[in-house]
Amino acid sequence: MNREGYQIESVPLQGRYDGQPGGPRVVQCTTVNISTEPPKDHIIWSFLCFMYTTPCCCLGLAALIFSIKARDRKVAGDLEGARHYGSTARCLNIGATVLFSIMVFIFIITIAVVAVKMNEAYRSYSGYHTNNYGYNYRG
Repeated sequence: MNREGYQIESVPLQGRYDGQPGGPRVVQCTTVNISTEPPKDHIIWSFLCFMYTTPCCCLGLAALIFSIKARDRKVAGDLEGARHYGSTARCLNIGATVLFSIMVFIFIITIAVVAVKMNEAYRSYSGYHTNNYGYNYRG
């Protein structure tokens, strides 16, 4: 099989040709669907998920373990096993990223709500909204 994904076969011709031993041959090229792209192990994404999402969930650690297994399988020559581990690592990375994004979004909303409530409490405590009986103090 050559680089372009063609499988080369030798087929003998009808009759006999005395110039070559074994007779003349016709070469047929057939296309074979072979993925030439090596399987992805998603190691960088897994490492980032491990570093940033570990406090909230352990999916980043699991994704890193599966990424390392995928890289080991790829080095060993087991491309199907590497694809399987890489696919599992990708799914775990997606889950960790989504959960972490939701938690960050909830944290930002919580901080904004607390800041607004503290601002309202400060204004009501400092007398900003209270009646000053018509006196305008300008210091």
